[in-house]
Amino acid sequence: MGVSGAGKTTIGTRLATALGWEFHDADDLHPPANVAKMRAGIPLSDDDRAPWLARVHALLEALARERRSAVVACSALRRAHRERLAVPGADVRFVHLTGARELLRERLAARAGHFMPPALLASQLATLEPPGDALVVDVTPEPDTIVATIRTRLGV
Repeated sequence: MGVSGAGKTTIGTRLATALGWEFHDADDLHPPANVAKMRAGIPLSDDDRAPWLARVHALLEALARERRSAVVACSALRRAHRERLAVPGADVRFVHLTGARELLRERLAARAGHFMPPALLASQLATLEPPGDALVVDVTPEPDTIVATIRTRLGV
């Protein structure tokens, strides 16, 4: 979890590969209206996020029901968002990828083909409610180092 540019997809994909698990990017579950709004530089409201969070929750429920292990990259910026994603009885652990604002801005500016413009970083950082119960990982090191840190700290 984390704001755009934190490396959720990059780290999540590599972590899933290292563990032999599935990878899912919650960005793929956004309704077209959300994507259009973000592409236009308009921050999403919690009302906008509701159908998206419902889709992510349904994915997590299906994974738990089918006993499939996965890494799911999802911003989950607010506590209420993370609570909405909870699946009773499932072992869901949050890893909060975090970095300096300038590093995140540089990554967003260098990224091509994504609907999230760098201009929305400030609104995401303002929306972010850092979780008290997540593994917090700095994204300054190289991706493989970050993956190794996550694996060690989660014991997986």
